[in-house]
Amino acid sequence: MDNSRKQGRNKGLLTSILEAIGETPLVELSRLTRRLEGRILAKLENLNPGYSKKDRIALQIIEDAISAGTLKSGQPVVEVTSGNTGTGLAIVCAIKRHPFVAVMSKGNSIERAKMMSALGAEVVLVDQLPGSLPGEVSGGDLALVEEASREIAEQRGAFRADQFRHQSNFLAHYLHTGPEILGQSNNAVDAFCDFVGTGGTFAGCAAAFKESDSSIQCFVVEPEEAALLSGEKVTNPNHSIQGGGYALSDLALLNPKHIDGFIKVSDEAAIAAARRLAKEEGIFAGFSTGANLAAALHLLENSVPGKTIAIVVCDSGLKYLSTKLWP
Repeated sequence: MDNSRKQGRNKGLLTSILEAIGETPLVELSRLTRRLEGRILAKLENLNPGYSKKDRIALQIIEDAISAGTLKSGQPVVEVTSGNTGTGLAIVCAIKRHPFVAVMSKGNSIERAKMMSALGAEVVLVDQLPGSLPGEVSGGDLALVEEASREIAEQRGAFRADQFRHQSNFLAHYLHTGPEILGQSNNAVDAFCDFVGTGGTFAGCAAAFKESDSSIQCFVVEPEEAALLSGEKVTNPNHSIQGGGYALSDLALLNPKHIDGFIKVSDEAAIAAARRLAKEEGIFAGFSTGANLAAALHLLENSVPGKTIAIVVCDSGLKYLSTKLWP
């Protein structure tokens, strides 16, 4: 497996949009923290071509699979997605000339499906379970999407990107996102918190941070009513924070040794933080970014006052215009 490829913008003319993935800016949220001791540094992954951090793993998964020979020339690619990984894969597959099928729950925001379709993907929308609400995807809903994805992959002889288990998901953040944050901050990071979906961002960044300085504290962020990773019972699988908190306990990419604690965030707190981020810092992001910010503010106000906390701006608020995030 060739992991020497560098994600990020070259100086001058790019040979394709894929070279625009990575090396996103790191911004201090000084307006949000002006009355607090400490700093929050936000990695602007919403500025990737597909407007999310998932562009990184899409590129890593496809290029690693091509290098390993597990993805053949012209072979279709299929993946379960809440919309962000699918968008990244649509972009990468368009450039690499692989047909791409995105399999997504109807509970995810429709903007994502439209964007993937515009980028040339075939989008298969899977019905939710009875009682599930649009905009709120449960673990049961995701299981239906997974089943449909397996059937499509088998029927078409497709490569499964399998972001929940593919090591390239981890590597994209271990080799790139984490080291970028350390370099851009001059190694000033004291803590990191991240809302866990597949676990790839947390796992990769935490591994890079701990390798650089074992004292950097890394916290998993979960929905308040679906905090299964921290050992609690799921009381509401239909939470609003799209892209994670699916009540999955077998996230293969997570290393328990790198988890220093868990932070629970309510829908209301995530929404309020995302709206503050837009109004006070001019950064337009989604639910999971709101959860990350709410968790970081909680840390500054409680367990790590006066420290520097890094978070990821996971995706763009443009993907949630039809949801209750932006009334």
